[in-house]
This record gives sequence, C-alpha cells and structure tokens, in this order.
Amino acid sequence: MTISTETTDQTTSDTTAVSHRHISVADIMITRVVTIEMDDRLSLAKEIFDNVSFHHLLVIDEDSHLTGILSHRDFLSALSPNIGTAAELIRDTETLQKRVHQVMSHNPLTIAPHCDINLATQLILDNNIGCLPVLENNNIVGIITWKDLLKAYYNA
Repeated sequence: MTISTETTDQTTSDTTAVSHRHISVADIMITRVVTIEMDDRLSLAKEIFDNVSFHHLLVIDEDSHLTGILSHRDFLSALSPNIGTAAELIRDTETLQKRVHQVMSHNPLTIAPHCDINLATQLILDNNIGCLPVLENNNIVGIITWKDLLKAYYNA
C-alpha cells in the first residue's frame, strides 16, 4: 500500500508567527537503495549485511517490483545463533540456505516522495516498523528510515 496525500504548509501563531517549512520525504530519503531478490539465499543477505552500515534490504521480484523488506532483525532471527561460533554445526550453516522470501516481511507499507515527513513518522510509529520504501509510479526511488526522520527533526 502506497501512501500519498497532499499536505500544506501551516502557520502557528502565539505572540509571533512561526512558519513551518514543509519537508518532504524526497528531501531526506536515501536514494542509493540496495535490493535483493526473493529467491536469493540468506547467505547473500549475510554477505551484504556484513559489509554495510544499514539494516534494510528491499526485496524485488523478477520484474524489479517491490515485494517485501528484509530487515537485519528478521535476518538474524532466522539464523542459528551458533553461526560463526565454536559450537557451529552443519545444520547451523544450513540456515543460510533459506530463501529471502521465507524470512522477509511481505507487502510492506510504502510512501510517495512528495509526502510530508510527518506522515512518514506517523506511519513508522503507528505500524512499529523501521523504514518505508519510497515509490513513485510503482518504481523504487528511495527508502526512509526512523533514523533519517530523527535527523531531519533534530536539524530542523
């Protein structure tokens, strides 16, 4: 479900008028998005997560359409806790052979780039999620995370 609503700038008034600058999702979203395919193995996701500082991979189908999100938390919960330890057994490493679609969150909420960041914040908080893929005409154009929103509010 893509959320797309029109918002307008508001002016607050007490003793002085303070203008609220409209900050859109496009203003703060990350546009360099890493994707993974539904049938890729978790071993590929592990390789990606081991080498980057972000925590969400967008999952696409063969036509490059968004089908889900693989969060680092979902990824870790699908693996054996013994991987990479002295207690690791063959059955532990076999968990890396699972397919992404077996672990990912399906049908993620999305948002349009023109939406206000207040709407993005509300969606993330109300749905207890860590990010929103940003879609325009059903194409992935970015991603916005709770951290991006926090930075935007802090810097505003």
